[in-house]
Amino acid sequence: MSPDTAADAHAPGAAPPTTESTTPPGVRPVRFTATARDAGSAARAGTLHTPHGPVETPVFMPVGTQATVKGLTPEQLRGVGSRMILANTYHLALRPGEETVAALGGLHRFMAWDGPILTDSGGFQVFSLADKAKITDKGATFRSHLDGRLLELTPERAVAIQEALGADVAMCLDQCPPLPSAKPEIAKAVDRTIAWAARCKDAKRRPDQALFGIVQGGSHEDLRGRCAEALIAMDFDGYAVGGVSVGESREEVRRALDVSVHRLPEDRPRYLMGVGRPQDLLDAVLAGIDMFDCVMPTRNGRNATCFTASGQVKLRNAAHARDPRPLEEGCDCLACAKFSRAYLRHLFLAKEMLGPILASIHNLAYLHRLMGRAREAIRAGRFVQLRLEVLEALGP
Repeated sequence: MSPDTAADAHAPGAAPPTTESTTPPGVRPVRFTATARDAGSAARAGTLHTPHGPVETPVFMPVGTQATVKGLTPEQLRGVGSRMILANTYHLALRPGEETVAALGGLHRFMAWDGPILTDSGGFQVFSLADKAKITDKGATFRSHLDGRLLELTPERAVAIQEALGADVAMCLDQCPPLPSAKPEIAKAVDRTIAWAARCKDAKRRPDQALFGIVQGGSHEDLRGRCAEALIAMDFDGYAVGGVSVGESREEVRRALDVSVHRLPEDRPRYLMGVGRPQDLLDAVLAGIDMFDCVMPTRNGRNATCFTASGQVKLRNAAHARDPRPLEEGCDCLACAKFSRAYLRHLFLAKEMLGPILASIHNLAYLHRLMGRAREAIRAGRFVQLRLEVLEALGP
């Protein structure tokens, strides 16, 4: 049974999939192999082995919330260096519905992407749509932001949706408390995250889909430690660090990493959720993180802001009105190879859709290139030096 066929078999209301799978019995559907470790830090390079092919790490995953990375075709994503992407469980459950995706062959076929896919659990929507959600130990109940209908998201439902979608990696449902929050409130979220993770593990049926646990706990070492230890005991296929990029400072993100990552198993992939600033990516690689996702490169691109080696370029600024230079010298992406800053600025001022497309292409190319440089530096034992060089060029 292929992953796409398995998605049909486990659509809601259907019988659970059989044990027939492309993944041999006893073999994890997604495995991590470390191939190099930096001499001066916890940074590591490796390979993530998935049902849809290998992925070199550290890796940045573009976000395709609605089964599409906004404005870009799968061919453009491949061309710019994307190897694994993320899609959103909550949004796809609302529209078009996971049953529809499963009936059309699963998420890979639906969006014509043949590489690995990770789906989040909807846990971030528990945080971001808190004004529309009621959270209990059972799960979260939402009013749809589309039409107001009721959606109940329990750990079991989150797993069933993701199994119907058919991604390579599914995430446990977790509770992400807003920051700043009082420690007792964060502790309650940790307790709920642990309990929900156990229920997700029990609900898992697809043998060809990995399931990752998510470590919560704010910047509190004892809470992060307790959450990590409980999840490790459940033996997940990989582990994420959650509860960052929700209003805290860069220093608080570092602290959350410091108290989380070293506890996680060496033989499992480590994923930092929702982080996309180049400076933050390098900090996290230094701490031993392997996987990242964020809407920042495409959201910034749609808003005329582009990453470069010397800092951000804001294309709407008048200084670029007659600037013949590319966005970034030495970049071979479509935006830089063919067009000037002046032309890109014109596209944004004229509200032409090509502007956001080209800026998004460049931003993704920049982050993929940065991750490639990180992998090379780790293999050469000079990641600490590379990070300092890049940070100095980028500025604060």
